Amino acid sequence: MAKKAIVFLAEGFEEVEALTPIDYLRRAGIAVTTSSITSSRTVTGARGVPVVADTLVEELAGRGKLTAAAWDAVFIPGGMPGASNLAACSAVGSLFREMAAAGKIFAAICASPAVVLAPLGLLDGKNFTCFPGLEGTVKGGKHSTEKVVIDGSLVTSRGPGTAADFALALIEKLAGSPEAKKIAADTLLEPAAGSV
Repeated sequence: MAKKAIVFLAEGFEEVEALTPIDYLRRAGIAVTTSSITSSRTVTGARGVPVVADTLVEELAGRGKLTAAAWDAVFIPGGMPGASNLAACSAVGSLFREMAAAGKIFAAICASPAVVLAPLGLLDGKNFTCFPGLEGTVKGGKHSTEKVVIDGSLVTSRGPGTAADFALALIEKLAGSPEAKKIAADTLLEPAAGSV
């Protein structure tokens, strides 16, 4: 059975950080569901690119699919005001807390580790990375400047330029190192040292 991942999209999300992992994970056979936290399936990114999500958060909630039991991984892009919009969505926070408590993969890139995960207490005592300059807002975590930082079931990354490395780290966690290496080769990506 294919592994299942969910990504939340908010107005002002960083397109590269959302779409690159979605694309790479789907190439690896991982069933990725995109979910809009707004009342519309069409969500516009920080660069004005409209993306049509598979579903709405309220639809998932109505079907009992906003629980850790429904997913193998959850991830979110950064971007502004996307990260702030995600932080303001209680459903996002609830699922992230539940996934972390269940030991399931929870991941964020760019501004979102600092803006979304840190206020939830999910970086406390954890190694993490984020968009440069935001690490000073995080209390209780240990910041790194690596492209991707993995600490148990937590995966964080720095920004648009590291989105492919972030995607490969998620693939490695969900489908194994051989699959991550295959996707890296298929997409002509040189993996970052230690990421696959």
